[in-house]
Amino acid sequence: MKVIVHGGFFSEAGTDDETKNRKQQAISRIATSAYEYLKTHSALETVVYAVTLLEDDALFNAGTGSQIQSDGKIRMSAALMDGPTQKMSGVINIEDVKNPILIAEKLMDFDDRVLGGEGATSFARQQGFQEYSVETEARRKDYEEKLKSNGQGTVGCVALDQSGKIAAATSTGGKGFEMPGRISDSATVAGNYANQYCGVSVTGVGEDIIRAAVAAKIVTRVTDGFEIENAFAKTFGELTPYDGFAGAIAIDHHGNIYHQDSHPMMVFASFDGDNLQIFE
Repeated sequence: MKVIVHGGFFSEAGTDDETKNRKQQAISRIATSAYEYLKTHSALETVVYAVTLLEDDALFNAGTGSQIQSDGKIRMSAALMDGPTQKMSGVINIEDVKNPILIAEKLMDFDDRVLGGEGATSFARQQGFQEYSVETEARRKDYEEKLKSNGQGTVGCVALDQSGKIAAATSTGGKGFEMPGRISDSATVAGNYANQYCGVSVTGVGEDIIRAAVAAKIVTRVTDGFEIENAFAKTFGELTPYDGFAGAIAIDHHGNIYHQDSHPMMVFASFDGDNLQIFE
């Protein structure tokens, strides 16, 4: 059993040491909690649980604390993928819900498993998810001062359970000040993908990630026999020609954990029951 989580890039919420330390502490706590949860739950249930914790922490750009778009509204996206069945569900540009990943989880039981905009929000209400404002004072201040950062905020989790099943979940509040209606990578197979061989969650510039089909390529290459580090190297190498900005976490079916990013400002933590590792 293993779990790895990421909290996006430091720069989307500041690069000061205090923020960095708080994020590292939060990631450590969430990775540890997710592993304890994994002991009695499936990989699919665990990645939803972990991402819910990340969405509830205003330090991260997902759920509470999501970035505000150029028209003053917050629109979020999230996706969930089950490795064994390769079923994926997600919401795109959903508004006024506390935990977008829980809406994505609910959609797993439907034939139409990816919903966007008003349709996604309406579905959430129909399923009993009440209206909830995820805006924070800090995000409103950023918006009003028109402060644009380089960081692209997303959170994610990949888990391997005791049955050898893999799942991946990803959630984002967007890059901030984007054009209304923009669709990121998070609710696509470029940003969140898993099968029985590997699971991947990605963060960074959505347009770059989609352009390189990052998550799907890494998983496909592991499936085709690449060692996980070689799958990462080849895929991230394909970002180089256009200076693509991305980071990713993964676990393969052998239990190998791997991560990589295009900039030294991303926070990860993994836990296997014995060792808690924090990466930056």
